Amino acid sequence: MPVSVPHALAFLSSQPRVRDLLATAVTEGKLSHAYLFLGAPGAGKTEAARALAECVVCPHGGDDTCDECLRVKHGTHPDVKFLQPSSATGYLVPQVRELIADTTLAPVRSHAKVYVLEQAETLRGAAANALLKTVEEPPEGVMFILIARTAAAVMPTLVSRCQQVPFRVVSSGAAEHTVELASGLAGSEARIALSVAGTPERAAAFLASPDRRKVRRLMVRALDQLARADSWDVLISARELVSAVKAPLAALKEAQEAALGEHADYLANSAMKKIEEANKRELTARERSGMMEALSAAESLLRDVLLRCEGVDEPIVNEDASDVVDRIASSTCTKGVLDALDAVHEAANDLAHNVTPQLAFEAMLLCVKEALSCLPSSR
Repeated sequence: MPVSVPHALAFLSSQPRVRDLLATAVTEGKLSHAYLFLGAPGAGKTEAARALAECVVCPHGGDDTCDECLRVKHGTHPDVKFLQPSSATGYLVPQVRELIADTTLAPVRSHAKVYVLEQAETLRGAAANALLKTVEEPPEGVMFILIARTAAAVMPTLVSRCQQVPFRVVSSGAAEHTVELASGLAGSEARIALSVAGTPERAAAFLASPDRRKVRRLMVRALDQLARADSWDVLISARELVSAVKAPLAALKEAQEAALGEHADYLANSAMKKIEEANKRELTARERSGMMEALSAAESLLRDVLLRCEGVDEPIVNEDASDVVDRIASSTCTKGVLDALDAVHEAANDLAHNVTPQLAFEAMLLCVKEALSCLPSSR
């Protein structure tokens, strides 16, 4: 008998087993209080966690259209919180204690609360031990979703308290087909979106966002102009990229402030402060995600240049920028492209260690310019 799938979970077509497992739990009212989503990056674990959170707080079981669902989707729902490690070494004890204290507070809008902990493998030692009892016996109406690559990387005591949900690796063909179905756009655009956004769900959202597509165009243009650019031109390109990434966040900030204003009259100052801090973290996470997408666009284009430099008889991803790929490839060498890719990876590492995006992009573009200036090898 076919499983009845809530609209919020329907997009998980590339993970049918996960979709059906969660859909059955939602429709039969048998949701676990703690899940552990496991799988490689790009499998769609975070997107699935967001969709499940919609089902939990939605009064209609995840219709994907009501105000509650839209707030979860936009990251402005006060009862759905996504957490990242607060330090480079992982989750810290104060961060976990703040989370535990928050679970004891009544929901602001919904009948339930959902906490999504990304990079759960970094929950170690005292931080993990502090969370154990709450994950095992959370307050009524509280759900935890932990996200990690493998169960072996997570503290065994945490694993034993969660229902494991494995995500399979999605083939490139299946991922492309999923994006095409979700976006209505064919072939090359789906491949470009996947190379930038990573997962089919994010790729479909990328194609639906003029702002995010603009960032990718700006990155392609910046790389194309590097050979003729001076240091000032590079600084301007970096500034344009950062501004383009930040532009759509203004609307999110407005929505957060409006949602907070609705509850200002009856929320305690401490609760208001916690929501404000959560909103700030969400904005920071969205900004960093946008910066990483811009770097992924640069990496995708440079990989196409590498194919050209090596004479590999294989279609490139960025077909709409084939002239840019050919232009760069004709004036550089394989080692230069590899060094340029290293510069992109270093920029991603800088962003992960809280280097300002402007500085990270400036340094990357200058390093890429220098790397690509090597003379092309004779072929």
